Amino acid sequence: MKNFTLFTFLLFSISNFAQIKGTISDENGNPLPFVSVFEENTYNSTTSNEQGKYQLNVKEIGKNKIIFQFLGFKTQKLTITNITSTSYTLDVKLQEENFTLNEVIINPKDNPANDIIKSAIANKKENSEKTGRYTADFYSKGLFKIKDLPKKIMGLKVDIGEEMASNLDSTGTGVLYLSETISKITFEKPNNLKEKIVASKISGNNKGFSYNTASLSTYDFYNNTLKFGANMISPIADNAFNYYKYKLEGTFFDENNKEINKIKVIPKRDKEPVFEGYIYIIDDSFAIYAVDLDIKGYRIKNEITQIMNLKQSFSYSSKNKLWAKNAQSLSFTAGAFGIQFTGKFNYVYTNYEFPESFEKKTFSNEIVSFEANANKKDDSYWNTIRPIPLTIEESTDYIKKDSLQTIRTSRKYTDSIDAKNNKFNFSDILLGHLHKNTFEKYSFKYNGLLDLSALSFNTVQGFNVGTGFSYKKWNEEKGNETSVSTAINYGISDERLRITGEFKHTFNHQNYATIIASGGTKVKQFNSTEPISSFINSVSSLFFKDNYMKVYNLEFAQLAYYQNIANGITLNGKIAYEQRKPLFNTTDYSFFNKGDLYSSNNPLAPNDFVNSPFEKHHLVKANLTTRINFGNKYISRPDGKYNVRNEKYPTLYLSYEKALAASEKKYEFDHLNTAVRYDLALGNKGLLGINIKAGKFFNAENIAFIDYKHFNGNQTHIAQANRYLNVFNLLPYYSNSTNDSYFEIHMEHNDNGYIMNKIPLLNKLKSTLNIGFHSLEVPNTKPYSEFTIGLDNLGFGKFRMFRVDYVHSYQNGIEQNGIVFGLKFLNILE
Repeated sequence: MKNFTLFTFLLFSISNFAQIKGTISDENGNPLPFVSVFEENTYNSTTSNEQGKYQLNVKEIGKNKIIFQFLGFKTQKLTITNITSTSYTLDVKLQEENFTLNEVIINPKDNPANDIIKSAIANKKENSEKTGRYTADFYSKGLFKIKDLPKKIMGLKVDIGEEMASNLDSTGTGVLYLSETISKITFEKPNNLKEKIVASKISGNNKGFSYNTASLSTYDFYNNTLKFGANMISPIADNAFNYYKYKLEGTFFDENNKEINKIKVIPKRDKEPVFEGYIYIIDDSFAIYAVDLDIKGYRIKNEITQIMNLKQSFSYSSKNKLWAKNAQSLSFTAGAFGIQFTGKFNYVYTNYEFPESFEKKTFSNEIVSFEANANKKDDSYWNTIRPIPLTIEESTDYIKKDSLQTIRTSRKYTDSIDAKNNKFNFSDILLGHLHKNTFEKYSFKYNGLLDLSALSFNTVQGFNVGTGFSYKKWNEEKGNETSVSTAINYGISDERLRITGEFKHTFNHQNYATIIASGGTKVKQFNSTEPISSFINSVSSLFFKDNYMKVYNLEFAQLAYYQNIANGITLNGKIAYEQRKPLFNTTDYSFFNKGDLYSSNNPLAPNDFVNSPFEKHHLVKANLTTRINFGNKYISRPDGKYNVRNEKYPTLYLSYEKALAASEKKYEFDHLNTAVRYDLALGNKGLLGINIKAGKFFNAENIAFIDYKHFNGNQTHIAQANRYLNVFNLLPYYSNSTNDSYFEIHMEHNDNGYIMNKIPLLNKLKSTLNIGFHSLEVPNTKPYSEFTIGLDNLGFGKFRMFRVDYVHSYQNGIEQNGIVFGLKFLNILE
């Protein structure tokens, strides 16, 4: 009986459902992409693909009025009355629009485009609120392609793996990624969103869940800014006339006899975060009819991206008298080293409903979720529901990769690929080797004798070299992962071998519960945050004989546990047994300045080569830290939960540390500390970053210097961080260390080009202006303060990885001035 009922329902549904499809071209037969196709007075719509193909699903068969709308061409309305089957072919030829422009005398004081834009700005709040609350069906398709991938870059062989290589032709060209998403969305301005993914498809990956979501495609020109890395200024922003000039290029009438103004958007200054292209404004309501705007990469401080193009079209319903976005297209071209990347995302919004209000519990912190088996829909489902037909290239890619998937996931195939990649070469003894079993999902790695990450110099060990071994096993379906690793380090000057080991297991990708057990012997900086990188210290010591890094010997055994215990709240606990031993310089070697002496390894007495700031001792340390992201949002995927921090709120850290079971009672203490981090977005005027930290020790009068609160100073004048919100740029490393209370604040404003873009000649640097303030207070001394001003995003061509800051500091009547050079690419080397 159930099967009969289901059959009857399907038969009834099919009899009242049809698909209108065809090809849209111009009068010369050239296909037209991104043509909006929709039923009159409805929000049932689609758009044509790159080959001009379209397909529109209609629910009610009968007298259907179909509208074809494309920028630069006359809108056509066709009535279809003879649909007798579930598929109807309708090819359409569009004629170019005849734009008219009344004879007017255009001068700077009387520009008709300016009046239209002013009216659009004055009415944008009303127009925005009309569609500020809705439900809709959503479709997106994403395509990434690569072109001209070379076999070598800068003399080094490009190894992209066997699987990716099979997607490219002999010229290094092919599709890297193709995916589609069907979802139902509920939205309320300014940022309430709930999205349910109904279907998800990735070419060549039937276990994959697409990342194409409505949450990543909300570009609203009624807002003052649109986020593309930088905050781009909308052509109808409140302050738009500070950034744009406008030209009325013509008017035309749509199928509803509404006059549409085509306005050219012209940037006043080239380096600003501005669009250029066209915006179409409806004459009576001054709502947006369509946009066709370009975004140049250098304007958003992204030199790799050459250009992006954003198109939007809106359809009108006389029933509710609303203009709603029915289609959107975002395409881009990017490249470096001669490699060209292209991509395109197409979006279709259909079946809008505009309720007056939503129930209180409509929205939650979960912004995206997936229906069960969303990635298991078959081809017949997609062929029926997909609003934009696949191109020949896309169809071919699906067929090719889906057929290869079974082969690629078979044990015979993966073992053959692994056998090729796992082949051991003599050079692997020096450079390292990775042995992987893809089918069984485990790998073994040897780091090699020339492990650059372990090669460094310090005055305690001299040159020290190292290697390491690691084993990893994973299960994507269950979301767990286990790894075992060991690191081996040998100091040539102190002639000592040190070994550490670690076991790590992640239980799942929902709350990311992870346990870590580690132990061994290693050299560690007095400041546990290790503000001096081994690379910077090696250069500073060997070239300038400045050995700022101060270290001690640590023998330890530690157990740690991490978990997301609630939405936006993570808990990190650890307990460790530690035995600390002092270390002393064992070498005076350097490349230059051989007559000079290194400072001692005593951070409190650089000229004392006999005594250490602490005595050998042991203790147990326990630490409990929680991180709270207020207003945290998250995406629920079958393969994991992904947190999305709410940028409107700060992040709070709370930590308690206790030392106990020490070799002497004096080494035991309690330490409470907290931190608040917040990024205040200032629209197109940049970003203000704030980091406030405070803490207090208890029963800590005679604790070891190791356990003091040490602050991140910098005496090398070299910085590696992207932002300086956790460092004092000229503070000597251990000059203000304390075992009492402390308070520090870091503030830094990056103008994102707001000021620099407006300064002639300097704007050619394409840099951003950074202004910072840093302050530190500890008992029994006057506060330390720093003021900084500098330029970021400096570099050559597409690579902007440098920063320069002038720093002025003040403490106890002593003033310092210095230059700090930011070398952000060093993060890659560490």
